[in-house]
Amino acid sequence: MDPPMDFQVVVLAGGTSDKLSPLVSKELPKALLPVANKPLLSYALELLEATNLKNIIVVVEGDEAATQVESWLSVAYMDRLNVEVVKTPGDVGTVGAIRAVAPFLISTDILIVSGDLVSDISPGAIAATHRRHGAAVTALFCPAPVSGGADSSTSGGKDKAKKPSRCNIVGLDPTRQFLLHVVSGAKVEKDIHIQKRIVRAVGQMEIRSDFMDAHVYAFKRTVLLDVLEKENLYSIKQDVLPYLVRTQLRSEISAKKENSADESSNGATKELPSEDVNINSAVPSNQNLRWLSQHREIAPSSYQEIHISDCDMNKSRPSKKTHKCCIYLSGKTQYCARLNSVQAFGDINRDMLGEASRITGYTFSAQNNVVHPTVVQGAKTTAGGQCIIAEGTILGDKCSVKRSVIGRHCRIGSNVKIVNSIVMNHITIEDNCTIQGSVISSNVQIQERASLKDCQVGAGYVITAGSEYKSEPLTKS
Repeated sequence: MDPPMDFQVVVLAGGTSDKLSPLVSKELPKALLPVANKPLLSYALELLEATNLKNIIVVVEGDEAATQVESWLSVAYMDRLNVEVVKTPGDVGTVGAIRAVAPFLISTDILIVSGDLVSDISPGAIAATHRRHGAAVTALFCPAPVSGGADSSTSGGKDKAKKPSRCNIVGLDPTRQFLLHVVSGAKVEKDIHIQKRIVRAVGQMEIRSDFMDAHVYAFKRTVLLDVLEKENLYSIKQDVLPYLVRTQLRSEISAKKENSADESSNGATKELPSEDVNINSAVPSNQNLRWLSQHREIAPSSYQEIHISDCDMNKSRPSKKTHKCCIYLSGKTQYCARLNSVQAFGDINRDMLGEASRITGYTFSAQNNVVHPTVVQGAKTTAGGQCIIAEGTILGDKCSVKRSVIGRHCRIGSNVKIVNSIVMNHITIEDNCTIQGSVISSNVQIQERASLKDCQVGAGYVITAGSEYKSEPLTKS
């Protein structure tokens, strides 16, 4: 689905995230972290390219990371995309990143995409939904991951316990087109209040806690620029989106005279307690769905019709400008994940070998693996199903590789076992080593008879002969 041509795209590529330590470094920024042997950023860019969105601003944190990303883009996407790289200082947040490129935003609508997104959901479909409803903002939500989570710090393994991740609490209208309430971050575990005017407006609200904000947003440019003028905003997810959702029935956007009366010091809208519904106990941790209803003598109008009538519940008061906040929910067969932790790095790489292999662009063999023609395999060495082995890698005799990704130009000795692991580029693994459930960064040397289980090894680290490590991050001091 081709989006309207007057959409402008901003990709937030990050820099060197602490959440991905020790896998990222000054030499390997997050955007270039390999996922199934392809740079992470390539997944978002190829998704945009397939949707004919080719004019893209990529925002990168830090000078060194920006230089590396720009160098890679100039080769990988030459004559394919029109990409401009903008660098920002570290730790400015997603709002700071958008402020940095605000002077370049000239289109009617702006599509903001997280650079750590791995998905097959068409940005064009989100853009079309946004335009169809004339929304101020449209946000992509997908099912929350069932293993790991954004705060997990281990790579995990096949048999790790899985549990739903409670990322957000959202309120939806009965048609699941409009976003009526949203809570994220630490506020998820606190008392939550729903505005009664919202419940009255729709008659019924669906409360869910099993959806994840995928960090893909379509904004009306005028709305986005107005919001950026507000102080104390750091995150689109935790600040901007909740603010727009909270104020949609009495919009303060483009009505700046009302701001001082309606804002608290952190940009939140003040509410009278008598006008709220407390749902602290409405969404327990073992359930994802509750309904709030406001009984009316007549059937409630659709939310669309309410907006057409300016949502003016009290006809004796002058009508206020309103705006619409929409939601795009991914389908059950679509893939959507964010690589924002070491756990997610392992999970997504494994998904690329299995259920989401279509996203990689590789053609898997009859043995359900991808082994580059230049790979050399010794006698009685086997590469099982759900494996990817990149060019120039050499494996000695009697090696076994199962459900793993091995990068470029690795040297692997004899009788080495690699299971459920990600081995990056230019790595040496000597004879009789065992690697299980681990992530090995580039230029690591693992000496003979070493054993690693559920470890993350930083770039350039040397593991001495006979060493055994379990569930440890290993990095150069």
